[in-house]
Amino acid sequence: MVYWLPKKRFKKRYLFWIMKVSIITYLIIFGLLPIIFHYSYTIQKKILFLNFVQWPLNVDFSKPELVGMKGTRNFYLQTDQQVKIGLWQILPQSLLNDSIITTDDDYETMLKNAKQPIFLYMHGNSGNRASNHRLELYKLFQTLDYHVICFDYRGYGDSEEAELSEIGVVSDSKYVLEWLLKIVNGTAPVFVWGHSLGTGVSVHVLALLATEKVQPAGLFLESPFNNIADELSEHPLSQIFKHLPWFHWVIVEPFYDNYLRFESDKHIEKIQCPIMILHAEDDNIVPFALGEKLFKAAINYHGNDTNRIQMTRIDATHGFGHKYICRYKNLPNIIKSFVHEARKNQTD
Repeated sequence: MVYWLPKKRFKKRYLFWIMKVSIITYLIIFGLLPIIFHYSYTIQKKILFLNFVQWPLNVDFSKPELVGMKGTRNFYLQTDQQVKIGLWQILPQSLLNDSIITTDDDYETMLKNAKQPIFLYMHGNSGNRASNHRLELYKLFQTLDYHVICFDYRGYGDSEEAELSEIGVVSDSKYVLEWLLKIVNGTAPVFVWGHSLGTGVSVHVLALLATEKVQPAGLFLESPFNNIADELSEHPLSQIFKHLPWFHWVIVEPFYDNYLRFESDKHIEKIQCPIMILHAEDDNIVPFALGEKLFKAAINYHGNDTNRIQMTRIDATHGFGHKYICRYKNLPNIIKSFVHEARKNQTD
């Protein structure tokens, strides 16, 4: 014998079940998960650095030509903290057909005797030095006839696994920049280019070096934020939580307490070299307003009588977003002009 529930009773039970699932889901998303996040330094680091997102997969870093990079050598440095860092050295266009450059010593000699500018690239979170948008930028530098050094922080690419922290990635980057400056020894201007999280890294590195009276020829900041607290608050994914009264305590404060701060708006005060900020209006990862805040902080510290601090605003209609400013048709001229002025100021 089969009994059927009356339609009304079935509807009530179904609605009750939906309500129950919704409440449980709400409590997990807006209650349990935020509390776990607040007390887990491991999760905070994973969210910030995203080094577990390795793209492209299965890169053979020892063969950069497989990802289209000509005139490129793969090599490694052991930092003063005993962390093995993977790097690429990319030759400028004018040296690509030089058949004499085959060994590591040959490549290093090219750096020591460089006449062209040298760019040290510090990437953002996730991926590695072979990510597509990064390759596009290296090729642009190469076309402009610049040398390029790019590398992966600890825990990224084929660099050694080590404790990830702001101090850790800054330490790796500072070591690489000091190594490069020592190799070049003033024969060619060295420029630092940071993208996204790499802007926070590069500004912190240059602030530390400034206390030792060491500065590169110039600094490019692509899609920068002013500090991690504001970036966390303004990130699109934060908007579903931002209205809740516990947002700052749960999401923002733990980063500050665990020294994951990347306070570029404070560190930039110490930097004495020329700075160029590049930011697209349609950036949906680091809102344009945060790049503008960093620019204003730099101006407040340094003034701008000499036009040493510059910002290029890239219209949203281009659709470059967070990663593809490298495709901006005016970018080569912006870079060349900035490099020319910086070199001129060095010799004055």
